[in-house]
Formats: sequence, C-alpha cells, structure tokens
Amino acid sequence: MQLLLCASTEFEIKPTIEFIQQENIREIEILITGVGMMATTYSLTKSVLGKRPDFILQAGVAGCLDENLPLTKIVIVESENVGDLGAEENGTFNTLFDLKLLDRNFLPWKNGKLSNSIETLKSTGLTIVDGVTVNEISTNKDRIAYYREQLNASVESMEGAALHYVALQEKIPFLQMRSLSN
Repeated sequence: MQLLLCASTEFEIKPTIEFIQQENIREIEILITGVGMMATTYSLTKSVLGKRPDFILQAGVAGCLDENLPLTKIVIVESENVGDLGAEENGTFNTLFDLKLLDRNFLPWKNGKLSNSIETLKSTGLTIVDGVTVNEISTNKDRIAYYREQLNASVESMEGAALHYVALQEKIPFLQMRSLSN
C-alpha cells in the first residue's frame, strides 16, 4: 500500500519525516504542498497524477473554533467548506451556493460540503469534526461566529478543502488529521 503523507510545511510533520527516514519506510511518500488552497491543490494534483497513492493523509495544525475542544487535541476532519469563497453584500456573506453559481450537489460537493464518507473516520478513535478552509487566519469575531453557526465548523485551516476536493475528484481514500491551536 502506497501512502501519501502531505502537510503544508515541513515543520508540521518534521518528527514524522525524521522517523520515516530513520526507519527507511518506503511505502510512505512525503509531500510538502506549501501554504494555502492554491498551492495545496496544485501540489497534490501534480503528485497524485504522477504517482497515484492508495491513501492520502494530510496532517497539520488547525485553528480551533470550538471552545469545547482543548488546544493540542488531535482531530479528524470529516467535511470541509471554503469559508471565504463568495460575496459579502450589505454585511451578509453569500457563498457560491447562495448566489446560485454552484449547485450544492455538484460533484464532489454534497449538500454544500466536501465530505469524506469512508469508514476509516470512525475507526481512528479520534474526535471527528467539520472544518472550514480560508485564505486568511480568522480573528474577526463575526466571521468566526459565521463559521461556527452557519458552516458548523469546529476547525479552520488553509489547506483542508484542497485535500478533500482533489481526493474526492480522483476517488482516492483520505483522512485529514489536525492538531488544534488557537
């Protein structure tokens, strides 16, 4: 089985990289995608089209939006939204779905989310959450409330939706694992 382990920066998975190299584990390929949706989408697509893995694991840090989850907790992200793809009009943010520019069930979307439905999610024993992918770290209280209340997001990253989109489009099983930060 060929596993692709990806992260946006080497720093996020450095101990794992060192272990894989030390143990000479050849079944795991490492991909540092770069930060953000565009870099991740490009790097991940180029990688999987060049050498198709059997499974993709994205690991890294995510901002915690859920006050009930302790920092440093490891979670699995089940579904993703793109939090800032749309238009803000009269103080209200409208997604591409709200604007009728994209159907909520246009593949790989399901009900407006990029959802990972593989059974492996439940077998990890880790807390399963929903995420939102953004282009900037959120500090605005209204924007954070929107992510929590409207998108049901517990975590925020800059790359999660890119993983979900590419893996779902290419029909490659995957998991997104995140350590929570502030």
